Amino acid sequence: MHKVISYGHELFRKAIHLSSLWMVASIGCLPKWFNIALFASLLLIILIVEYGNHKRWPLFTMTYGALFNRILREEETQKNFRPSGAPYLIAAALTVSALFPKIIAMTALSIMLVGDTFAALIGRKLGRHKINQDSKSIEGSIAFWLFSFLVLFLFWHYFRQPLSFLFCGIAGITLATFAEIYENRLHIDDNFSIPVIVGLSLTLSLYLQ
Repeated sequence: MHKVISYGHELFRKAIHLSSLWMVASIGCLPKWFNIALFASLLLIILIVEYGNHKRWPLFTMTYGALFNRILREEETQKNFRPSGAPYLIAAALTVSALFPKIIAMTALSIMLVGDTFAALIGRKLGRHKINQDSKSIEGSIAFWLFSFLVLFLFWHYFRQPLSFLFCGIAGITLATFAEIYENRLHIDDNFSIPVIVGLSLTLSLYLQ
């Protein structure tokens, strides 16, 4: 029997997800070396905490487990240890911080956080036309693309980037939409794949100016 997460729990999950926008602020305001050290440390800590919760170590089950076990997805609570989306998100922040200029890293991570949040919430609430057996819906995917484009447009306009930034970003969020739809087939968590795909696409704009 599949574990069903209520819409209220999904709201809680995505509120936590969206709160990770502090990472975007950190990338924009703090030195690259500091962010790399910060995200690497956080990645190590969260992996230890989640593994401790999985192994039922009392300290971790009474803290992390008590707060989050009810909202973990079924595959995140199986016998074999599998990290939740949090380590992948932090790994994405670490990767984009290390590989890309600030504006690209900030845009790519923001697109994932905002686009994925609204894709899940709108898909759960309004999704009627399923794309695949992973419960991805046309409505959720459209929401992902539209909100991702909104984030892209805001960064492009506010930071006065060239048109190539916008066009390459559109290509990136289109590819990221398919990565989100076929997440299970690709075997790459979309918390990680989306910002990397968008970041690589935006990097092309540096050569088209």
